[in-house]
Amino acid sequence: MKRYLYTLLCTLLLAVGCSKSDGDPTPPESQVAEQTLLMYFPWSGNLTSFFLTNIEDMKSVIAKGTPENCRVLVFLMQFGTGNEEAGKLIGDLFELVEEQGKVVQKYHKHYLEPAITTTEGIRTILRDVQTIAPAKRYAMTIGSHGMAWLPAQPETSTLNVEPSYASEASHAEYWEQTTPDGLPITRWFGGTSEQHRTDISTLAEAIAAANIHFEYILFDDCYMSSIEVAYELRHVTDHLIASPNEIMAYGFPYAQCGRYMIGEPDYEGICRTFYNFYLGYVDNYGVSRPYGTIAVTRCAELEGLARVMQQINAASKGVQVDINTIQRMDGYHPQRFVDYGDYVRTLCSDEQLLTAFEVQLERTVPSACRRHTPRFYTQNGTILIETFTGLTTSDPSTSELCLSKDQTSWWKATH
Repeated sequence: MKRYLYTLLCTLLLAVGCSKSDGDPTPPESQVAEQTLLMYFPWSGNLTSFFLTNIEDMKSVIAKGTPENCRVLVFLMQFGTGNEEAGKLIGDLFELVEEQGKVVQKYHKHYLEPAITTTEGIRTILRDVQTIAPAKRYAMTIGSHGMAWLPAQPETSTLNVEPSYASEASHAEYWEQTTPDGLPITRWFGGTSEQHRTDISTLAEAIAAANIHFEYILFDDCYMSSIEVAYELRHVTDHLIASPNEIMAYGFPYAQCGRYMIGEPDYEGICRTFYNFYLGYVDNYGVSRPYGTIAVTRCAELEGLARVMQQINAASKGVQVDINTIQRMDGYHPQRFVDYGDYVRTLCSDEQLLTAFEVQLERTVPSACRRHTPRFYTQNGTILIETFTGLTTSDPSTSELCLSKDQTSWWKATH
């Protein structure tokens, strides 16, 4: 009996000594997926019905069969409706799984008022994903509104105006539009009010804090294919997939693109399918809306692009650029975003530096992964695309909302 108790005690002590201090034991190899894709919807509001369609579309992809040992999780934020949660933001983390020939939602965790605008709040969600669906590779889509790199709480000038994204616009922001006036809704990173928005730097910090690295982050949000955004995320993802313009509220056509996203990503396939879908897109009112732009940025090449850009800025010091001669990428006045490549070509007169720029730009945003319809959509009308790099910049912008551009990582690296 004494020998049994001694053996049992030694076994228990050994087990305690070998456990991980953070309480997250390494899962068996058989439980580690090849890829886990997280569809992240950190706010819904006027886009809820479109997000639900996105989820159903992804279910249709899974129903047709996906690469073995790949998992798809969804984090969806909504306003609660129950007695205890009415009016509060709630989040659900669930998985899309096939059961008895049907794809269903398997719920894993419920969050009440999750802090989706803080580093710790996002880190917690990402750690939950890692615990529930550990994988060799991770990918992420983000569906919400978007406004490139602009801070969630923008600075204002000395005019003492209220810090609002609609303060300088001659029209309502795109997320404030409603369908009765005939204008379609389009897609911040987050919601329509400042308390529901997340800074890009916060997202990058949260991903790093969760000790996770994504093979791609796909922004299903307006204006997110920005050099400032990409550079901020360069250490936490290999690829950035996004649109430099407004995206129609329908978002990415997951039913068509999904098969290129799950498993081994096919970036050219994603861009081609997105382009073909929007070239023939008809909205819920039966109106043709052939407007869609998409690009893939290879983040490993961004440091090289920053070095060339720093040389160009040094060589072009004092050069005044007329922003009205550059391909505009929004419908705002003054402009917030212009085509990055067209800006550089306007700024720089050094042929050797321009050649180096073009070579590095092709490495960073390959031509095969830049697609656009003839025009792009804005709430202030459609605009012809004459030059398309796939990335925007706010470097020449005089918009009050771009005052803090010199605080971005990109600006600091290139000026």
